[in-house]
Amino acid sequence: MELFSMEFLSALLSIVIIDLVLAGDNAIVIGLAARNLPKHQQKQAIIWGTVGAIVIRALATLAVVWLLKIPGLLLVGGMLLVWIAYKLLVEEKGHDVEAGNSMWEAIRTIIIADALMGLDNVLAVAGAAHNNPLLVILGLLISVPIVVWGSTLILKWIERFPIIVTIGAGVLAWTASKMIVDEPFLEGYFANPIVKYGFELLVVAGVIIAGTMKKARENKRGALKEQG
Repeated sequence: MELFSMEFLSALLSIVIIDLVLAGDNAIVIGLAARNLPKHQQKQAIIWGTVGAIVIRALATLAVVWLLKIPGLLLVGGMLLVWIAYKLLVEEKGHDVEAGNSMWEAIRTIIIADALMGLDNVLAVAGAAHNNPLLVILGLLISVPIVVWGSTLILKWIERFPIIVTIGAGVLAWTASKMIVDEPFLEGYFANPIVKYGFELLVVAGVIIAGTMKKARENKRGALKEQG
């Protein structure tokens, strides 16, 4: 993949959208973990907790990029990412995080919570990066300010424009479909461009339609309960 080629830029745009959609909740976790600390310690805990979380995420993402070279794992990762995209559309995320009473407790909570919550982000970025470490690094550099400063703004945007979540789920589904079609032992099945791009479109449309219908049914069920 050539630097600043259309393929490179489209992959980078995918990573930016993935970070915007998936990193917002991680940022909220960071704020909640530090909420019991004195004001002067909150900033330090957030900064050092974020540094630790980013280091672990960088190592995890590079490890996943390497693992995806193993035959069969692109297919497995792609199928898992399809599920993550679907869950993004249908699940309400909670933020039940224990606040630390000391700076080191808060830092530890931030690192552990981010590592657990960031698995979807790691897989998505690794898949979108197409084995390019530079894209992984750029994706992480983009996610740092999002995680530290952008949570409130992102969540306000998502509340005001729910279509952002749908777009994010579509990008995840597209990333998943590209991982599946790039699986070496499936190469013969997707040699025809019509089959390849048709499959990618089918995965994206399937995730968005299935997720939107499931969410609509849940909202309708919730409204009926409130009326009853």
